[in-house]
Amino acid sequence: MSIPFSVLDLAPVVSGSTSAQALRNTLDLARHTERLGYTRYWLAEHHNMPGIASSATSVLIGQVAAATSRIRVGSGGVMLPNHAPLVVAEQFGTLEALYPGRIDLGLGRAPGTDPATAQALRRSTSPLSADDFPEQVIELQRYFDEHSPVTPAAGNRPPIWLLGSSGFSARLAGLLGLPFAFAHHFSAENTLPALELYRESFRPSADLERPYAMIAVSVTAADTDERARELARPQALQFLRLRQGHPGPLPSPEEAAAHPYTPLERDLIDHRLSTQVVGGPDTVRTQMDTLIKATDADEVMVTTSVYDHTDRLRSYDLLATLYNLTATEPAQSAH
Repeated sequence: MSIPFSVLDLAPVVSGSTSAQALRNTLDLARHTERLGYTRYWLAEHHNMPGIASSATSVLIGQVAAATSRIRVGSGGVMLPNHAPLVVAEQFGTLEALYPGRIDLGLGRAPGTDPATAQALRRSTSPLSADDFPEQVIELQRYFDEHSPVTPAAGNRPPIWLLGSSGFSARLAGLLGLPFAFAHHFSAENTLPALELYRESFRPSADLERPYAMIAVSVTAADTDERARELARPQALQFLRLRQGHPGPLPSPEEAAAHPYTPLERDLIDHRLSTQVVGGPDTVRTQMDTLIKATDADEVMVTTSVYDHTDRLRSYDLLATLYNLTATEPAQSAH
């Protein structure tokens, strides 16, 4: 099965470490996955999250692009309601001008943070509404037009993707003829309905002649199934704590093993892990092939959040070997 694989990075901050180290790990992982043959390297926008260091997304994209030479670099995504479309156009027009043909602009409609932080980002006390998202996307597209007065956005338009975890952005991406990336890693139950809606709604555009769908999948690969499950449990515990209103850094495997789980928490952890690809090479290949076949995805974007950076590199190594990725092909867009 031949399909492009890409990387989604949240620059995880682990227990006992710092955001500075997380950012250094991001640059190292970007260079490493470029050598392995991954197609894209996207950074996610989150704010006021102690376990995520990728909040200044456009700044980090520029650093990753400068540290690499082939891999496409982009946002997975910029949460457009947090920003004036003009500012996003200026930032990504600058990135595209500096790294032509290597930048992707993925857009989301959620704030990616709490309401108070979202208001601080926007310097506004008015209620945050994602209902304006379609108009914001269209406004943003206009700024990249060749005759736009916005410098350096004019004529420097990176491919625009819509991101989603439900049907809203799926339908909008289809109607606008844009590539679509679905967040299977935290909304697995909505994956198939959203992809079907995207394909049904799709209208050919200057960007795409046919639908192009990518799924973001949480993957923890290790040498054995047992080791992979041990490495995966800390991020499941981190997600549980987030849901309980206690966001924090990524715990260690030892912390995850020592946590006094209630029966309900164990059920939630098990359900969380059941939607992910976790295991040794044979298990990962079987689970991934099944998911690709079920979704008919055009591309898979892998997010791996484990405590030790070496284990994280190893997970991407194993996946690259399983799917025979190579670093010899030039950077690609969805176009």
